[in-house]
Amino acid sequence: KDWFGGGMDYPGIHSICVDPRDSRHVSVGISCGGVWVTRDRGATWKVQAQGMFAEYLPPERRSEQHTQDPHCMVQCPASPDVMWVQHHNGAFRTTDGARSWHEIRTVKPSTFGFAVAVHPTKPDTAWYGPAIKDEVRIPVDGKVVVSRTRDGGKSFDILREGLPQDHAYDLTFRHALDVDES
Repeated sequence: KDWFGGGMDYPGIHSICVDPRDSRHVSVGISCGGVWVTRDRGATWKVQAQGMFAEYLPPERRSEQHTQDPHCMVQCPASPDVMWVQHHNGAFRTTDGARSWHEIRTVKPSTFGFAVAVHPTKPDTAWYGPAIKDEVRIPVDGKVVVSRTRDGGKSFDILREGLPQDHAYDLTFRHALDVDES
């Protein structure tokens, strides 16, 4: 009952990650509802968003796990305990199957966005589609870029080649960024 709509009237399930080692283990990302995990095919669920924060809530409520706003969540098929999230308040990563999340502050040019993708066999490699948040929600400086890390979020390269670099105001939305498995 504490879930609420962020950019919409109602909270929304947008990301479903099934552990390739055990199909009973499923993790879902819910905008303004957090990250929920089941290990018994959905008979029981547990919120697992420890480490995420919601700066849009009062300070005493910003760490509540069940009101977090992950925009997109992806799981590395080769290392399913490694997951990446693009959240309303930044980028987060877990290496322990969502038991704890760690903020990634090095995404450039912005930690806000909607899209994230992970390499299918290299869990330390991920891509984000950065933007300006809240009232604006456009690419930073009107230039579409993709930010890539190859070291688990310690550093990022900004990729621009082939992307609009002048007066580009289209936003890369959830699941619009993906990686070819080859």
